[in-house]
Amino acid sequence: MKYFSLIWAQLFRSRTRTLLTLLSVVAAFLLFGMLDSVRVAFTSGGNVEGANRLITASRLSITQSLPIRLESQIRQVEGVRDVTYGMWFGGIYQDPKNFFPNFSVAPNYFDIYRELEIAPAQLRDWQDTRTGAVVGESLANQFGWKIGDTIPMQATIFPRGGSNDWPLQLVGIYRSKDRAQAGNEERQLMMNWKYFDESNDYIKNQVSWYTVTLDNPDNASRVAQAIDAISANSDHETRTQTESAFQQAFIKQFADIGMIVTSIMAAVFFTLLLLTGNTMAQAVRERVPELATLKTLGFKDGTMLALVMVESVLLIGLGGGIGMGLAALLLPVLAPRTQGLLPPHIPLSTWLVGIALIVVIGIVVGLLPALRAQRLKIVDALAGR
Repeated sequence: MKYFSLIWAQLFRSRTRTLLTLLSVVAAFLLFGMLDSVRVAFTSGGNVEGANRLITASRLSITQSLPIRLESQIRQVEGVRDVTYGMWFGGIYQDPKNFFPNFSVAPNYFDIYRELEIAPAQLRDWQDTRTGAVVGESLANQFGWKIGDTIPMQATIFPRGGSNDWPLQLVGIYRSKDRAQAGNEERQLMMNWKYFDESNDYIKNQVSWYTVTLDNPDNASRVAQAIDAISANSDHETRTQTESAFQQAFIKQFADIGMIVTSIMAAVFFTLLLLTGNTMAQAVRERVPELATLKTLGFKDGTMLALVMVESVLLIGLGGGIGMGLAALLLPVLAPRTQGLLPPHIPLSTWLVGIALIVVIGIVVGLLPALRAQRLKIVDALAGR
């Protein structure tokens, strides 16, 4: 565009104001890139194709349990390599503020979750000790636990013999192979499912979920459908999905992520409209004599309109592009630390919405100043009227 140098000079006529406005746009679109990626992830269908580990849970709610007899039936599905299971325990240690995830799990749990490493001797001790428990290294360090300690867990859901006391013997400490995920993966406690099943007062022969590994990830969809067909039309119908989709479903119990994200972004962009609109209006108002001079030199009304509109879109485009770019760089760094809750990249739909927002906001905030520039009368402008 032959007038680009003129537009660029107009845009940075007041560098401080332009840079501060750009920072505001960058912050808004950085937030948009991150949050809308989360929204897309939480509202996606959770396609299982290509997954090598699946979670089978109740179709009704992940709070609904499944019969333990399903394990043998799932193992018989063609393409299933191995199966383990777990039951949410929901206990607390000393104080509710000390909450951390705790489960009762099958003896082969660490055979499935190979990203967690534990000494073979400690693993055998856990499998052989009825009241044994294993915890992550980060959790053990937080509370100063060591092998041989008794952890006095308190039940919040499942009493034992009429009491909420569940003393567990710490027999093993595991580590995460991926140290970037240690903060999440090492903050868990696992006890023996058989001990939990025999001792709790309320529920027997039930589990919360099954974890299934596959011979071939390319068969994930077929295997998932075959597993769900086992319990079709029963009182314990299942839904098999990826681990990330299962974790997202768990979070959705507590909040409507899509609505929260949409509400936050609506407020952010409304504020951005006011801020950038004021910036463009002030910029054009300060340049009235200069715009009149351009008209005197032969610039037509349509050209004046286009110059201001392009300047407005360029301002939003620069900030929006930088903000989205920063979000694209941050997501791969943050995603591994969230156990699948954050996507590793910005989805295409978010990019498209972001581009549309840049154009729409640029047009909206530049329209009134551009119309003023178009309608400007040379005599009045030079006379200061």
